[in-house]
Amino acid sequence: MRQGWRWFGPQAPVTLDEVRQTGATNIVSSLHQVPIGRAWTEAEVRERQALIETTPPGRSSLTWSVVESIPIPDAVKRNGGRAKAEIESWIASLEAVATCGIPIVCYNFMPVVDWTRTELDYIIDTGSTAMRFDHEKFAAFDLFVLQRAGAEQQYSEADRLRAAEVFKAMGEDEIADITRNITSALPGSTTEPLTIPQFREKLAAYEGIDAAKLRQHLIEFLQAVTPVAEARGVKLTLHPDDPPRSLFGLPRIASTADDYAALFEAVPSEANGMCYCTGSLGVRADNDLPAIARRFASRIHFAHLRATKREGDGRSFHESAHLEGDVDMVAVLKELVAEDSRRTADQTIVFRSDHGHRMLDDLSKTVTPGYPAIGRLRGLAELRGILHALGARPN
Repeated sequence: MRQGWRWFGPQAPVTLDEVRQTGATNIVSSLHQVPIGRAWTEAEVRERQALIETTPPGRSSLTWSVVESIPIPDAVKRNGGRAKAEIESWIASLEAVATCGIPIVCYNFMPVVDWTRTELDYIIDTGSTAMRFDHEKFAAFDLFVLQRAGAEQQYSEADRLRAAEVFKAMGEDEIADITRNITSALPGSTTEPLTIPQFREKLAAYEGIDAAKLRQHLIEFLQAVTPVAEARGVKLTLHPDDPPRSLFGLPRIASTADDYAALFEAVPSEANGMCYCTGSLGVRADNDLPAIARRFASRIHFAHLRATKREGDGRSFHESAHLEGDVDMVAVLKELVAEDSRRTADQTIVFRSDHGHRMLDDLSKTVTPGYPAIGRLRGLAELRGILHALGARPN
């Protein structure tokens, strides 16, 4: 297995030299500066690739192995194959990536909002901070800040009463924080920052689109792009929904094993793969993570290895340490190692530690939310330790 590290580009707080110090060898990056929907050019991809792969004297080399992500425009999610111009633009970006020899592309198909958290610096018992999704605060935002049409029907009476209490206790700063966290697009997001009126408008545009229709739109997208990926030797990897359930009444269709099975049946090409994110899938108690890894082993080309801890009735959760929470990381890695052992060196799984705690010196520094250096370094070291114990020396 290949050790990856998400790097947000030359302006990121973590430098490439610091990435080298973590032991990671494979970079996961994207052209975040390119507007969503505009095709990437080969020149732009090569510029980023040269920055990553030009090794200073005396330093270890890095390889840009995974693009995370090429954003899928909202029009594709709403219109499927009818969004011809947007799909052609996405294919042009894919071809630029393929021409530069980058073999894995990650993407997601979450409508309007990407990965969602209500708190970015929730203090845990060690004094470190973690990202958190608080269902009660989310409901308070949905019902009383966003004031989404029809939201009342999607919460129980008990939920509505509790959300009203939570909202009443929120100060202006807390309301501003949760609004920014949810609507302003977290790091690596593939959706656009929105104002509250824009947010309502985007949600209204999905009226009449249920899970079946959204899944069909994803299938139509895959039917258009997968032949290109297969011909160019690129593996497409769909990231799970985060959290893996409906938000704001919107359908989500990459939350369970059955969701992925439906997509692989509809588009059976081996280029149609999975980004196996243990943190996202692990939020649902009914997702058996080792079983999912075993079932879709040949489809897993990229893995986000992190753990989440469900709270209360399971609707709230926070990011736990990588070997804690609700993920049996040893069992998961046994499955991935078994699959990896069947592959050639150039096809092994790229994995990265994900969403580390903010801790030690990072508590007093400017960090990318969810991606502090030290917390991710701790996670990578723990994962590497498991791999060594399993007899799999990561590279």
